[in-house]
Amino acid sequence: MTDPIRAPEPAAADIAEYWRRFKEEGDPVSRDSLILHFSPLVKFVAGRVGVGLPRNVEQADLISYGMFGLIDAIDKFDLERKIKFETYAVNRIKGAILDELRALDWVPRSVRARAREIQRSMAELEHRLQRSPTEDELAAHMGVPLATLQDQLGEISALGFVALDELLDPAERGSASMGDLVADPKAIDPGGNFEDQENRWFLSDAINRLPERERLVITLYYYEGMTLSEIGDVLGVTESRICQIHTKSVMSLRNRMMEPGQKV
Repeated sequence: MTDPIRAPEPAAADIAEYWRRFKEEGDPVSRDSLILHFSPLVKFVAGRVGVGLPRNVEQADLISYGMFGLIDAIDKFDLERKIKFETYAVNRIKGAILDELRALDWVPRSVRARAREIQRSMAELEHRLQRSPTEDELAAHMGVPLATLQDQLGEISALGFVALDELLDPAERGSASMGDLVADPKAIDPGGNFEDQENRWFLSDAINRLPERERLVITLYYYEGMTLSEIGDVLGVTESRICQIHTKSVMSLRNRMMEPGQKV
């Protein structure tokens, strides 16, 4: 069976011409060409956002939500800005997907309550110990067996990283989400504001202060692009265990970013 014939990718000069025609002349055909060319970004972002989401959240729905973000990005992108369109578009696409997920209110209240309880307990211990607590210490502080705490972390992690960001005091989060920051704390946006850049610097420091295994999980997942399953193979533990470590790590990072003097 022969591979299907694919249309050649447009050259950089063609993309630049599409931008010129759309922005200067309002050419709808060029706009459609830009949407088609950059549409793989939507699938990429939807895939990252959708990791671990409940089964009732369809990948096709995430892509549909993300397409609105891509179109909005193309319509609003300023060619004079010293920033790559892809960098700008990824944030718009992610934002559009998150807006729809928030509107669905799909995170169970019981899970929200458990996540906040764990986060609050971690914050209390981190303040007392001046370091990230171990799971044994956290379980003892909460008065639950270690296995129960790990089950709860697993339940929270099943909602996906983006959900974790949303269910932990979203009203206090401010301009930059933990999802945006942890996803690439080194990616300083030259077109962004100083406050978001400062958040990234604070977060980089917080990551460096995580326990070794938690820091490794964050590094491999967000910087090296490995899946949770692949990280489990590297560390010799199950994927579900990596999910638990990942969830606790992100909660710890969020607590550190909410400390006085930090900005989120």
